[in-house]
Amino acid sequence: MAYEIPVTQARAELAELINRVVYGGERVVVTRHGKPLVALVSAADLERLEGEPEQPREQVVSSVSAIRPAVPSGPDERRRFGIAAEHRPEREERPRG
Repeated sequence: MAYEIPVTQARAELAELINRVVYGGERVVVTRHGKPLVALVSAADLERLEGEPEQPREQVVSSVSAIRPAVPSGPDERRRFGIAAEHRPEREERPRG
């Protein structure tokens, strides 16, 4: 789990944050309005991340489709939800009573 800190506080404590990352092995996430903005990671972590091959988008989509085949959707759903409508789980009809 990464240590989170607001950007205004991170500005004031940058040297300490760098030491936490380098010597403490921590990962620091700098936030703005509670949302992640940037992350401080060690140079070794960065090398490892950059060394991992990126999967082309087509490969990811075909992998997802292989795991769970596309569910047909109506034209209204396709228009409203785009590709998400094709990959939603099938609905089971429940008896009403």
